Amino acid sequence: MTMTAEDVSRFEGSRGRLEAIAYRLLGSASEAEDAVQETFLRWQATDIARIEVPEAWLTKVLTNLCLNQLASARARRETYVGQWLPEPLLDGDPMLGPADTAEQRESVSYAVLTLMERLSPNERAVYVLREAFDYPHREIAEILEISESSSQQIFRRAKQHLADGRARTEVDEATARRIVDEFLAAAISGQTDSIVRLLTADAVSVGDGGGKVPARTTAVEGALAVARFLRGLFKPSEAKRVYVGGTADIYAWPANSEPALVVVANGEVIGVMCLEVGADGVTAVRTQANPDKLARATELFAASDHGEPLTTIL
Repeated sequence: MTMTAEDVSRFEGSRGRLEAIAYRLLGSASEAEDAVQETFLRWQATDIARIEVPEAWLTKVLTNLCLNQLASARARRETYVGQWLPEPLLDGDPMLGPADTAEQRESVSYAVLTLMERLSPNERAVYVLREAFDYPHREIAEILEISESSSQQIFRRAKQHLADGRARTEVDEATARRIVDEFLAAAISGQTDSIVRLLTADAVSVGDGGGKVPARTTAVEGALAVARFLRGLFKPSEAKRVYVGGTADIYAWPANSEPALVVVANGEVIGVMCLEVGADGVTAVRTQANPDKLARATELFAASDHGEPLTTIL
């Protein structure tokens, strides 16, 4: 079909929202971009004049593309090397989408994106559309071709699946920076007790190297075990310097609405360590080190005024 400039403009006006939906559904910025591009191709191929509500049509096409992608992603993750974690987005990335409410910020947090792996594709879609974008259940039902009551039931079930008994604490920018500073100081001090004091008793540490960089294939559990692991991770060594080609700078930069440490070597982000904070301390440390999932973070870092690093290690 021949597209007019107005048709293109109408799609581009929806691109940001579509990318934010796709990222929450897929946990991958690159896959989200691919899904939105495929939605554009379908928009281009249809008789746009016959579409009564373009926004609803685009959302439905995109959501169903993502649902198909999620089904195949589950199979791929069965053969994934080590732990799988979502692709982190640094604060300021437009793909993070709306962040006006606590629910919207929570829905894109690294903790929730990780936990959403527990959900079925339909549960994930209903949760994202309702919690993050405030779609009424009537519209969600039309998008997924289910009943409105089914949408409501699926949403309740998704919320229950995501509840893990640990209440996440939302922190402001100043508090996030303090947490990061204290955490980094403890980690590089070499004193296990200093790290333990910042962790909850049931704290966990998970790393994703994707088989591309060294990373534990299982989670580290318990405050003492996590503290010992982090002490070793931050301990300088010649082997680490050789591996990264020199030294690495560490910056404080929130990612996915969580306090985070961003590790940069030779101008590239080589790690993003997200800290999940509860009422009693840091409950989880999730580190993304797979280079395939850090390209977008590197682009934003390079294009931003990132200031001076907190410290240089290795």
